[in-house]
Amino acid sequence: MALKTILFLAAFIACSGGALFIPLLGILGYVGHYNLGPERQWWGAPLNYLGLRYSYTLALMAAIGTAVHWRSLRYGKPLLHRQEWLALAFLGVVWLSVLLGHATVGLYTTVDHPSVKLTKIILFSFLLTHVVTRLRDVNALIWVLVAGAIVLGTQAYTTPRSSFLSGRLEAVGGVDFHDANFLGAYLAVILPVIGIQFLRSGWIGRAVCLVAGVFATNAIILTRSRGAIVGVGLGAVGALLMAPRKHRVKILAGLVVAAIGGYRLTDPGFLTRTGTISRSAEERDRSASSRFEIWEGGVRMLADNPLGVGAGNFQLFIGRYSARNPDRDAHSTFVRCAG
Repeated sequence: MALKTILFLAAFIACSGGALFIPLLGILGYVGHYNLGPERQWWGAPLNYLGLRYSYTLALMAAIGTAVHWRSLRYGKPLLHRQEWLALAFLGVVWLSVLLGHATVGLYTTVDHPSVKLTKIILFSFLLTHVVTRLRDVNALIWVLVAGAIVLGTQAYTTPRSSFLSGRLEAVGGVDFHDANFLGAYLAVILPVIGIQFLRSGWIGRAVCLVAGVFATNAIILTRSRGAIVGVGLGAVGALLMAPRKHRVKILAGLVVAAIGGYRLTDPGFLTRTGTISRSAEERDRSASSRFEIWEGGVRMLADNPLGVGAGNFQLFIGRYSARNPDRDAHSTFVRCAG
C-alpha cells in the first residue's frame, strides 16, 4: 500500500473517529475530502473496494458528535439565524418543485438528484455554522481551504497535456470539479480567502498563502473559465470598495502584484478565449453567444411554467425553448433556479 494511501486512511480515521469527541474534526475532514476527491485519485483507488462513503461518514460522525456535545457548543442565542431560515425556505421550494414539476429522467443515475444534494448541503452548512463558532475554529477551517487550493493547484500543474480536453483542464480534485468551469469558479472564490489569510498571518503563513495563490491562479488559467475571470475581476473591485480603509492600500498593492503575476502565467490560448468576453456579437465564439440564447430560452421556459419544470430538469427542457442548445446548462444560477 502506497504511503499516500496510508496517510489518507489515517487522516480519515482520525477525523471521522475524532469527530465524536471534537465535532470540528469531522467538519475539517469533510471540507478536505471535498477538495481531494480521494475516490478519483490513484492513491485512493486501493480503498475503493471497501465501499466507504467518506463524505457521508464524516458528516454523520460530525452530526453525532454535535448532538453529544450540544450543550457545550457556542452557537449564539437564536438556534437558527435569518439566513439559515431563508436557506430552509429555499430547500422547501426545491422539494415543492420536485413534487409539482415534471419527472426527472435519465440524468441522475450515478449522482444524487439536486434536491437530495441540496438537502445534504444545507444540513452540513448548519453543522458548520453551529460548530465553527470560535475564531480559532474559523482559522483552522481557512487553513484547510488554503491547503485544498495548494493540492488542487499542484494537481493542475502536474496534469499531463493529454488530459486537457478541448484545451481546458478537466477532472481535477473532487467530484464537483469534473467540469473546468466548476473548478475555476471554486478557486475564484478561494482566492480572496487566501488573500485574507495572507494579511492576517505571520511570515511562514504568508509564504504558504503565496504558494497557494500562485498555484490556484495558474489552475484558473488552465481551466480557461471566462466566468471565473469575470468573478475574480468583480471580486477585486468589491475588495477595494468594501474593505476597511486601513487595509485598502495593502489590498491594492496585493492586487497589482497578483495581476502582474497572473498575467505572466497566461498563455495565448487563455488570452484568446478570455478575449471573447468583451467582443461584439459578431466576434463572439459559439460557446459565448449560445449563453444568451440559453438565457432567452430560460425566460420563455419560466413563462410557460410559472411553478418551474422541477429541480434538475433545466437541461431536459431547454431544448424546447432554445432548439440549438439541447441538454445545455444555464451558465447562470438565476436562470437555472428560476426555471
